Amino acid sequence: MFYVYFAKSLRNGKVYVGFTSKNPVDRVNEHNSGCNQWSKNNRPFKLIYYESLICEDDARQRERFYKSGVGKKIKNLIVEGMGT
Repeated sequence: MFYVYFAKSLRNGKVYVGFTSKNPVDRVNEHNSGCNQWSKNNRPFKLIYYESLICEDDARQRERFYKSGVGKKIKNLIVEGMGT
């Protein structure tokens, strides 16, 4: 199983879009441990949304979509609809 997920920074409200083959909760915990400079500067994060996909290529495409122009708008609608 592969996942596309949104993790919201509780520090500044930025929403990170990621792709992983790990459990999304575990992956966000890695972000919260400061696994890289960007995560370290924007933590703590809260998992706010994820999608499960069977095919890795589909998951990578979906991640790229959410980072594109139209995809960002849809991502924002999802985030706003969740009341976060």
